[in-house]
Amino acid sequence: MNKFLASAVCAALLSIGGAAIAQDYNKVPAGDAQYRQCLSYAAKLYEGGNEKSPIAGQSKAQAWCTCMWNETPDDFKGNLVTFSETRKGKETNKTCEKYSDWGG
Repeated sequence: MNKFLASAVCAALLSIGGAAIAQDYNKVPAGDAQYRQCLSYAAKLYEGGNEKSPIAGQSKAQAWCTCMWNETPDDFKGNLVTFSETRKGKETNKTCEKYSDWGG
């Protein structure tokens, strides 16, 4: 019984943490080309992106791309998906997989 309660408390804290993170990210401007490219490219490479994320109103791919868009430097002009697969981008990818509840 105690293990169940501990698991429930951990799950609740994680969901609260996800909500807190969501408030920290800037909204991606409508029509942002880099964000659109991220969604399109991710849809071609990965499965499960259309599933609901912990972020209200966003699919896992939308939440992941929003996170990647916010976590890369302001002057980053490349492809967010290919960046996530580089040595330098792997840590950002881990953060965004956690944020969106999408990944392996």
